[in-house]
Amino acid sequence: MIEGFTEALGLEKYSLYAFDYGAPTGFRLAAANPHKVSAIISQNGNAYLEGFSDQWDAWQAYWRDPSTANREACRASLSPDTIRDWQYGTGADPAKLSPDGYNLDIFYMARPGAEEIQLDLILDYRTNVAAYPAFQEYFRKYQPPLLAVWGEHDPAFIPPGAYAYRRDIPSAQVHLLDAGHFALETHGPEVAEYIRDFLSHKLPNS
Repeated sequence: MIEGFTEALGLEKYSLYAFDYGAPTGFRLAAANPHKVSAIISQNGNAYLEGFSDQWDAWQAYWRDPSTANREACRASLSPDTIRDWQYGTGADPAKLSPDGYNLDIFYMARPGAEEIQLDLILDYRTNVAAYPAFQEYFRKYQPPLLAVWGEHDPAFIPPGAYAYRRDIPSAQVHLLDAGHFALETHGPEVAEYIRDFLSHKLPNS
């Protein structure tokens, strides 16, 4: 779908901003169209096993055995408290964290059937992990300019996942912010400055 979107726009060259669930979508797109991708910005967008924190046990059990019990064990990760306090709140400065983002997520999750859709997506997420070696091969072969700018207090995707990009792309730039998973919620200007500096040096004529 996203590839079709880029084709509808007639994009022959583009840079990717990869975040969270969108990261493996972006990396699939890049691996399939390496000649079109000028640069990649990964903001807490994981592509390495070492980027997983120790908070994935319930999801990983569900990936190994998609039983009803394991599916139900993942439901707690969709609760309002988890969204507000864990996903958004962990490592974030509460004085900078607007309630708009997490309240909107909580509202959407309360829609009929939304939890079941998310539980299906949680199970399907294992296909992204299985694709990590292919993503890493793409990084090694094509050496795309890459900026990893991460909230270092992310409870799900931890800093080793950011530094791991340097294993396959030695020139990758890595910057950690005093922020959580949703770094743009509290550090939007800082992230933007890193992106501007990165793109101005890597793509000076764009």
